[in-house]
Amino acid sequence: MAASAVDGAAVAAALRSVLTRVKQAAERSGREAERIRVVAVSKTKPVSVLRQVYDAGHRCFGENYVQEIVEKAPQLPEDVEWHFIGNLQSNKVKPLLTGVPNLTMVETVDDEKIANRLDRAVASIGRTPLKVLVQVNTSGEESKFGIDPPHVVELVKHVNSLANLQFCGLMTIGMADYTSTPENFKTLANCRSDVCKVLGIPEDQCELSMGMSGDFELAIEMGSTNVRVGSTIFGPREYPKKKDN
Repeated sequence: MAASAVDGAAVAAALRSVLTRVKQAAERSGREAERIRVVAVSKTKPVSVLRQVYDAGHRCFGENYVQEIVEKAPQLPEDVEWHFIGNLQSNKVKPLLTGVPNLTMVETVDDEKIANRLDRAVASIGRTPLKVLVQVNTSGEESKFGIDPPHVVELVKHVNSLANLQFCGLMTIGMADYTSTPENFKTLANCRSDVCKVLGIPEDQCELSMGMSGDFELAIEMGSTNVRVGSTIFGPREYPKKKDN
């Protein structure tokens, strides 16, 4: 019991520290902290730890895997705003939407096929339109998911034409070592400018989801409205140990 209390206090303190850093970065960018959404990425963490972050007042959580979010969502209150931030396969769309009624956003739409599948699934279960972001591969790495920058506008126009999806902005992961992340962030901002010109909307109506534990402050300073912070809040991820044969 004592260890749990200590863990809870540590996680709550880590959350407060992140929110303070977000506030300071937002001020440096000339924006209010309330304009920046912090997605607490809880991959591999048990529901008990998520509950500690929830009890500390946070409501927005993100997961990378359908199986994990479907298992966790029913165990937490319905006012949690769930973001799916991993690569989404077509055959997992229906389980995701039916398993997480309070799914707020899918951040990783990167082709017309997955957009169409989401659109049909939303219609079939009769829920409100689903907010989505278009994922852009700003680093050019073959290992990364996302549409290439020259094709972003075309995909956004398609997503915007679907009745059951609400296009909200763009998302990128950037480089793992952060050495060229500023260039990735600039690329995403440039894509937003192109998209907003075509759609005829102001840029502040198009979100930028960029920045993680290692670079969320820089991302905010460069215009991010949505940062995905995991280990800085929850500590290192806890992967199951492989058993020896």
